Amino acid sequence: MFYNTIKTFIQGGNTTMPLGPTMNMLAAAESGILTLLLTNPIWVVKTRLCLQCDAASSAEYRGMIHALGQIYKEEGIRGLYRGFVPGMLGVSHGAIQFMTYEELKNAYNEYRKLPIDTKLATTEYLAFAAVSKLIAAAATYPYQVVRARLQDHHHRYNGTWDCIKQTWRYERMRGFYKGLVPYLVHVTPNICMVMLIWEKLTS
Repeated sequence: MFYNTIKTFIQGGNTTMPLGPTMNMLAAAESGILTLLLTNPIWVVKTRLCLQCDAASSAEYRGMIHALGQIYKEEGIRGLYRGFVPGMLGVSHGAIQFMTYEELKNAYNEYRKLPIDTKLATTEYLAFAAVSKLIAAAATYPYQVVRARLQDHHHRYNGTWDCIKQTWRYERMRGFYKGLVPYLVHVTPNICMVMLIWEKLTS
C-alpha cells in the first residue's frame, strides 16, 4: 500500500513513466521504513513468544497483548523497538526486492516493445516475484539473523556490532545464513501470491 502510493506520487500520476532502479529503491525504502515503524513491536513480541523455553504454566508471556504490556513495563518503548537498527538495514531487502521486480517487468515489456505498464500473464508475475525474492534474500538475509538474535532475550549482546562480531567469531559466514533454505521455502510461495494479488488489485 505504502509502496504503490509513494511510487505513484513520484511518477506524478503518470504510470507509464519509468522510475529507474534508484527511484524504485527509494520508493520501496520509504514504504519499508513506514512499515517498520508500525510493525517492529509485533516482531519483538513474535520472537519472544516463539523463543519461550519454559513450560506453559510458568511462561513469561501469556499471549500477544500480555507480552506487549510486560515488555513495555519492564523495558520501556526501547524494548518494543529492539532490533530496529538492523531492521532499518533490512529495509534494503524490500527495496532490492521491489526494485528488482519492477525492473524485470519493465525490461520484459521493453523487450516486447510494449508500454512499461502493460499487464502481464499470471505466470510472468509469479516468475518475476520469485526471482526478485531470491535475489533480495541472498543479499540481505544476514540482517534477519542479527535482528532475531538481538530480539531474543535469552542471549545478551551489547548492540548490533557485538552480535555481528560474536556470530562471525563462533560461526563464521554460515552463522549469518542459518535457516535460509527453510526461509526461502516458506516465504517464496507467499510473496509470489502477495505480489500477484497486489498486481490484480492495482490493475
